[in-house]
Amino acid sequence: MKERVQKFGRFLSGMVMPNIGAFIAWGLIAALFIPDGWLGKWGPAETINKMVGPMLSYLLPILIGYTGGRAVGGQKGAVAGALATLGAIASTDSTMFIGAMICGPLGGWCIKKFDEKMEGHIPAGFEMVVNNFSVGIIGGILAVLSIFVIGPACVKITDVLGAGVGFLVDHSLLPLTAVLVEPAKVLFLNNAINHGVFTPIGTAEALEVGKSILFMIESNPGPGLGLLLAYCLAGKGETRSSAGAAAIIQFVGGIHEIYFPYVLMNPIVILGPMIGNICGIFTLSALGGGLVAAASPGSIIAEMLMTPKGGYFANVAGIAVAAVVSFVISAFLLKFFGKDASLAEAQAQVAASKAASKGQAVPAASTGAAVDARDVRKIVFACDAGMGSSAMGATMVRNKLKDAGVTGIEVIHHPVSEIPGDCQIVVTHHELSGRAAQRAPQARIIPIKNFMGAPEYDVLVQELLEAQKGAAAPAPAEVPAAAPEEAPQAEEAAPAGTLLEEKNIILGCAPVTPEEAIRACGRLMVDSGYVDEAYIQGMLDREASFSVAIGSHVAIPHGTNDVKPLIKRTGVVVMTYPDGIDWNGDKVKLVVGIAAKGEEHLEVLGRIVAIASTDEDTDKLVASADAESLFKSLNGLA
Repeated sequence: MKERVQKFGRFLSGMVMPNIGAFIAWGLIAALFIPDGWLGKWGPAETINKMVGPMLSYLLPILIGYTGGRAVGGQKGAVAGALATLGAIASTDSTMFIGAMICGPLGGWCIKKFDEKMEGHIPAGFEMVVNNFSVGIIGGILAVLSIFVIGPACVKITDVLGAGVGFLVDHSLLPLTAVLVEPAKVLFLNNAINHGVFTPIGTAEALEVGKSILFMIESNPGPGLGLLLAYCLAGKGETRSSAGAAAIIQFVGGIHEIYFPYVLMNPIVILGPMIGNICGIFTLSALGGGLVAAASPGSIIAEMLMTPKGGYFANVAGIAVAAVVSFVISAFLLKFFGKDASLAEAQAQVAASKAASKGQAVPAASTGAAVDARDVRKIVFACDAGMGSSAMGATMVRNKLKDAGVTGIEVIHHPVSEIPGDCQIVVTHHELSGRAAQRAPQARIIPIKNFMGAPEYDVLVQELLEAQKGAAAPAPAEVPAAAPEEAPQAEEAAPAGTLLEEKNIILGCAPVTPEEAIRACGRLMVDSGYVDEAYIQGMLDREASFSVAIGSHVAIPHGTNDVKPLIKRTGVVVMTYPDGIDWNGDKVKLVVGIAAKGEEHLEVLGRIVAIASTDEDTDKLVASADAESLFKSLNGLA
């Protein structure tokens, strides 16, 4: 249940968070140029103020709808989501944020389902026509539906929510929301509550009265500051020495997550921030505090930037009261009920929770257990399925260790759910670091952002080299490449020479979206008898978890661990995109689709590592390759 709530919360906040800059721009323009704003009497202010209404009514909802549609249905889903959102906007004069959160994903879902039904049924050469007309027709239908159904329904929902908030305000009960908000932060549901509920309603309220207290319920940095200062006074050892720096980062930088481990060490102290925020909200209500727009991140700087003219005393008082009350209660609880606990263990819990909620990456260069480099005998590269990116990363580091003369260290790859318990170091994608820490609590976790050429590799190799040079005892004997019990099943091996067939090397492809590239790879695999049709969805799910673009202009689409049973036999397909694909901010020119039952594909991946280890290598390869030479090179026949 917790995971489902987190997933829903992530989805809500995922539509708003990428567009928070637009909300801030709207808030700054409103604060400066509305008639009662800081520059409201300035000559051009009246003209500039004309942007405020259209930004709120059209720009912000359409951005949310576009983002929601893209998250579900890719670029075409984004367009359909924006069209559907426009219909909701046209149905009413109310601000249609909630409508956008419904219309955007609905548009993406409809496009996604249409594409699934049409998969393999579009005649060659008609793809662009079908794609464009399907978006136009489906988007147009949804726009009309939104005018008559979704828009009016959202007006009713907004009225109910607004009445609920109004009831809390009128009966002085708004402070009680802190009872839910503060624990939700530790569960990483804060963005869902803040940007999924408070921001839409608060924005509409700010349009009417120029500010809203709802923007400060979750973002108030006072409760977290009070807790961390209490640890400075009543904490012990590492927690006491680290809390001061954490307080500065939390209060000035707005990174509230930094105090979550301190709550997990002593869960009872959650009462401090909870009661502190209750008192802070009460103070803000009494003094008429509030912000003109959402403050993101929740730092004192952002709070002050979003404070309207004449509102500084109320807002500063609300933050200060929250901090003082949180400090007093947290210090009391720590002194009389606190217990000694490990900050490292608590940070690992936070990393695991955040990874489970697909939240921010673990910021540290490495986490988990402290490991002496002289004791390292096994390094595991872990990814979701353990067949693609982790295998290439393991190959790169294995080669680097060999070149550096480091011996006695086994480098293997595994799914993150199957990390062996005897490893000392786990290298994994930063979004999987929490799961890796749970699976291998004894190991040092090194989170990276891509598996090809990560700078952490050279640092690790140098560390291990220096450790071996400085060791008193000679290095142990070479460890075999894989333990016998971990060897792949021989009967599943593909016949030699069939892993990459020349017909499955497609050169000079026109630029497409990442989703279209993945589907194209999947279609080649299906047509070649490597996988069942449903494996394609597993490939898309893998990309949705985190990008299969691994650096060096290379992407390796493959399925999740759950769809491995859908693989009929191991096979590899290759597609080149000379003009490059914009892969969620990364450039990709070489796409290698993988379906692997065992370890047979590793030779092909190893050869890719050898010839495409840098951006320049890949660009040169893609520009000059022909199907025959690439076939021979990757199959070891050249």
